Amino acid sequence: MDLNLKNKIVVVSGSAGKEGSIGETIVNRLADEGAIAVLVDRNARGFEYVERLQKRGVNSLFVQTDVTDPLAIENAVKVIGAKYGRIDAIINNVGVNDGAGLDSSYEDFMNSLKLNVVSYFLLAKYSLPYLKESKGNILNIGSKVALTGQGGTSGYAAAKGGVLGLTREWAVDLIQYGIRSNAIIIAESYTPAYEDWIKTLPDGEAVLKKISKTIPLENRMTKTEEIADTALFIISEKSSHTTGQFVFVDGGYVHLDRALISDVN
Repeated sequence: MDLNLKNKIVVVSGSAGKEGSIGETIVNRLADEGAIAVLVDRNARGFEYVERLQKRGVNSLFVQTDVTDPLAIENAVKVIGAKYGRIDAIINNVGVNDGAGLDSSYEDFMNSLKLNVVSYFLLAKYSLPYLKESKGNILNIGSKVALTGQGGTSGYAAAKGGVLGLTREWAVDLIQYGIRSNAIIIAESYTPAYEDWIKTLPDGEAVLKKISKTIPLENRMTKTEEIADTALFIISEKSSHTTGQFVFVDGGYVHLDRALISDVN
């Protein structure tokens, strides 16, 4: 399906994770559609990713940015504006389940908020003049933790709850400009970070198998490609009358009857 994203300027935060991460997968899917992906991330890995895309003949830009620094985000948007003169969509994809729980310090809790929700606000804030001009849209990547809880991760849970609140608030706030705001909610996706966590466990493969059995549809993890494909559809004109929505890409993990779950023992 042609999503009409060719030459659209799409800014993706948290897009220089390891190969196979959600952000990196989104960037590659954008490139496949002919969009111009702008990577915003603090990891220098982004330079390598953009170089690969450029070798494919794909226009792309990496702006190395500490997304917990307001000035850095403001400057990143200035760089993007100076190069391209417009922004058609932003995908707020930053997310680190950092385990800042009730036993953590105030500083750790606040740092979790800065990374996982304040960065979303700042990228939207500074991109807004361009989005108004393009009648673009915002897509926030959320987590089931905002709705189900998890335990031991107050900062991340609060931040992801805030992300959903902002998604609806911005849908209301920006409807006068024709700007759409939506969120994707992910449950269990087998990202490189997830794999790294599994490897730290004494019996990681058994844990992974047990978790996979709790996912109703096909008893498997959500693929990052499935998240990326949904993301591109939502930011495209094919979703032109969709705003303020939470789209669950989770194999039924959050909503479906627990009777569907396989024996997890």
